[in-house]
Amino acid sequence: MPKLGELKHLVVIASSTGGPRSLQSVVPRLPDNLDAAVIIIQHMPSGFTNSLAQRLDAISSITVKEAQDGDILHNGIVYIAKGGQHLKVIEEKHQCKVSLTDEPPREGVKPCANYTYESLCNSNLQTIVCVVMTGMGADGTMGIRNLKRNRNIYTITQDKESSIIYGMPKMVAEAGLTDKVASLTEIADEITKKVGVQ
Repeated sequence: MPKLGELKHLVVIASSTGGPRSLQSVVPRLPDNLDAAVIIIQHMPSGFTNSLAQRLDAISSITVKEAQDGDILHNGIVYIAKGGQHLKVIEEKHQCKVSLTDEPPREGVKPCANYTYESLCNSNLQTIVCVVMTGMGADGTMGIRNLKRNRNIYTITQDKESSIIYGMPKMVAEAGLTDKVASLTEIADEITKKVGVQ
């Protein structure tokens, strides 16, 4: 079990086509005292994710940054996966850390949410919330399925009406892996209800 001061809850958001715009309706609604770290896997090439992080940070009370290799995950911080690299979460000395890898694309994308979800299969976190938002393809489905075999997780998928492309959330829902369907403006509240505030 995590000790006092250690990360207990983690939220991992996957988004693709329409994601940058849609994230502007989610991240600013997260409180800065969220009792969780948040990772965003947004399908983007190298060189674009830092500006996305800066833009979201400027309009949010919660801190947003581009994830760097070796970053220790902290409550109340949103980490955006670096474009052109996969992001895995590793645990060292009771801390969760970012590990960026240069493995081949998966699901045709890099970063790929499946990599990140599957890296959490043996973690000691109390709560893992998986959120799948607008995007083409099926990234997230396999990773959540594999994670669910190993862990008790909670999965939120964006509804069809508010999705710019109802592909990724649809695949997760049709696979029977969704615990809660939420509209774009409800996602942040659902996350906060699940992990709480400090």
